[in-house]
Amino acid sequence: MSDWNNKIIDEFRAKGGRGVGPFGDQLVLLTTRGARSGKSHTTPLAFHRDSGRYIVIASMGGAPRHPAWYHNLLANPEAELEVGSEKFRVHATPVPAGAERDRLFAQQAAIMPGFWEYEKKTTRVIPAVVLERVEEAAAA
Repeated sequence: MSDWNNKIIDEFRAKGGRGVGPFGDQLVLLTTRGARSGKSHTTPLAFHRDSGRYIVIASMGGAPRHPAWYHNLLANPEAELEVGSEKFRVHATPVPAGAERDRLFAQQAAIMPGFWEYEKKTTRVIPAVVLERVEEAAAA
């Protein structure tokens, strides 16, 4: 993990997820299980809410490939999410393309316009990921 990520994670936890770096209150920590290694990996991600669900975007800053955490969720959709000072299990549902992906992506870009730039600089469709509390996902 990069030093930048480690610093953001430390700041997030020290501040209870409030006012973190350039993200303000729009940051969560997602802990996934490695697709190949099986090891836990924590990643700070910008997010927004949609009908009670947490939405993250697999932008990787507009890189030409999906981020490792996205591949981890494809292999192991159960993960842990830290929102503020709360920590809970979530089930991930990738939304790789289509109208729903476009709607979720546009919501995030409306909050953080830099996401439009990520989309312009890459050749891939940047997926959205819906994260629902395990209890809520099981009830659906």
